[in-house]
Amino acid sequence: MEQLLHYVWKHKLFPLSPLSTTDHRQVEVIAPGLHNRNAGPDFFNAKLKINGTLWVGNVEIHDKASDWYLHAHDKDERYDNVILHVCGNIDTEARNSKGAPLTQMQLDIPENVFKHYQELLTIDQYPPCYQIIPSLTKLTVHSWMSALQTERLSQKTEAIEERVHRCNGDWENAYFVTLARNYGFGINGDAFEQWALKLPLRAVDHHRDDLFQIEAIFMGQAGLLELNTIPERYQKDALNDGYFARLRNEYLYLSHKFSLQPMDYKLWRFLRLRPQNFPHIRISQLANLYYNRRAGLSQLLEASTVKEAKKVLSTSVTEYWETHYTFGSTSIRNEKHLSPFSLNLLIINTVVPILFAYGRHRGEEKYCDRAFDFLEELKAENNHIVRMWQQCGLEVENAGDSQALIQLKKEYCDKKECLRCRIGYEYLKR
Repeated sequence: MEQLLHYVWKHKLFPLSPLSTTDHRQVEVIAPGLHNRNAGPDFFNAKLKINGTLWVGNVEIHDKASDWYLHAHDKDERYDNVILHVCGNIDTEARNSKGAPLTQMQLDIPENVFKHYQELLTIDQYPPCYQIIPSLTKLTVHSWMSALQTERLSQKTEAIEERVHRCNGDWENAYFVTLARNYGFGINGDAFEQWALKLPLRAVDHHRDDLFQIEAIFMGQAGLLELNTIPERYQKDALNDGYFARLRNEYLYLSHKFSLQPMDYKLWRFLRLRPQNFPHIRISQLANLYYNRRAGLSQLLEASTVKEAKKVLSTSVTEYWETHYTFGSTSIRNEKHLSPFSLNLLIINTVVPILFAYGRHRGEEKYCDRAFDFLEELKAENNHIVRMWQQCGLEVENAGDSQALIQLKKEYCDKKECLRCRIGYEYLKR
């Protein structure tokens, strides 16, 4: 209820009856103040008229007046300049650290706002605000989608900056880790990130002209060169075809040379995974990309169009994996190129965030602008989240729109953050 009181105050969704203090002085809210989500009073620099006198200062909001003491504000000097204590229920007098009584006002939440808020929290139909979406103006939808798109890119930027920190400031390494994570395509994302962080790329560089050695290090560090990682029914064939043993022997030599420790192979997930997404296939594609010198940040930054970015990231598997999905299990020959669908996802989830994050880091707007241009040019993702919003009446024209709607569901709908959502605001005020 306190969160809802914050919302009502911030947006001035007051009841029709005049506002007044507990001692019957009339209150006029000129400006509710700046909402503070950190320590200190809830709203800074509010402008109020109390009985015609202008007051400028801070406002504190509680569900009950006694929460003032529960939160120990009566002992905190930061709250001495509170000009109004707004509460859903005035159950006691409140005083500041100097012993001076606070001016208090009971704020009743308008019945329609309370009713609509309860609907948002309890309606089974998902999303609960679906009824008003068709009535929203194009300007409201466009401005909110733009904000969500930027918010999602900012979140991804924070994740990339954390990887840069873990890579000791090395943006090239952080880019490869980000690329590898997205080669997991959701299901194996965490495992691929851990794998990439365990790759000694500077050591691999000494063998960059030998694709076999690159694949040996890549597969070995993934923990996939142990016999018990192969399904029992394929182990005999894996040993007979010779490739597994050759890779394993090469990795043992290189791991000793560079003091390597593989990751736990149990982190890889295979259940309900399409063979095209098996870690062996994705790792082989990454090995090929690395061998062809197209897995570096510098190559990506030179790609000024989506077409050029796709060309940089296009790859296939090494020869053995054209006829295998796991060691020892033969299949029909297939070069296993990255599909157009996979390339689109890699550009949306890797290229765009990296360009945006690197542009911010270097203060070069051209990379940030390119990130937004790519999102506008790429087709929208086709997943259950996007389809749900389309069924509600929202138009999805490009990848920027689909990214915004994914952000909307994950950060607002799933977390019941309707009070921070512009669609929720339109729902509450109707």
